Amino acid sequence: MSYGDPNNPYGAPQQPSQPGYGAPQGQPPGYGYPQAPPVQQQYGAPVPQSLQGTVAAARALLWVIVGLQAIGVILFAFSAVVVDKAKDDAAFEQLADYPTGVLWGFAVFALAWGVFAAVLAVKFATGGNGLRVTALVFGILTAVFAVYPFTIAGIVHLVLGILIAVFVGNSKGKAWFDRPRY
Repeated sequence: MSYGDPNNPYGAPQQPSQPGYGAPQGQPPGYGYPQAPPVQQQYGAPVPQSLQGTVAAARALLWVIVGLQAIGVILFAFSAVVVDKAKDDAAFEQLADYPTGVLWGFAVFALAWGVFAAVLAVKFATGGNGLRVTALVFGILTAVFAVYPFTIAGIVHLVLGILIAVFVGNSKGKAWFDRPRY
């Protein structure tokens, strides 16, 4: 029985003259392009969805610095008031020679540094790579400023500054601050 023209699209399917020619053995030939991957599939490194690990620790350390700066503001302001009152008393002449303007300057600087740390800590949840660089510079400057007085508070600030710089500058910090924000 003949089906006529072999090029007739309505005719019976033709058997290939060579078995397996043009298609793998045992599989029917596929049509079109391969199927696309699912839409939800993520490529590359997973994107962190919440503040975690060393980035959360850096944020907590910033809040510790805020607390230490608040204590410093209180101590500097109290010292300035005491030195100012000591100028009237002859028993405290040596203490009265210390300039109160310097103490008030330290109090203002400590307040500004604490506010800067608080702003950085608050912005950690929404900030981008610019905040990461700012926090890195903040940690380094905190460590540098802590070297000069080298007191107990200076050592604490030195350690906190180094840890903030390391925690924000590592790969987890980069992944957090470079994540896509929709």
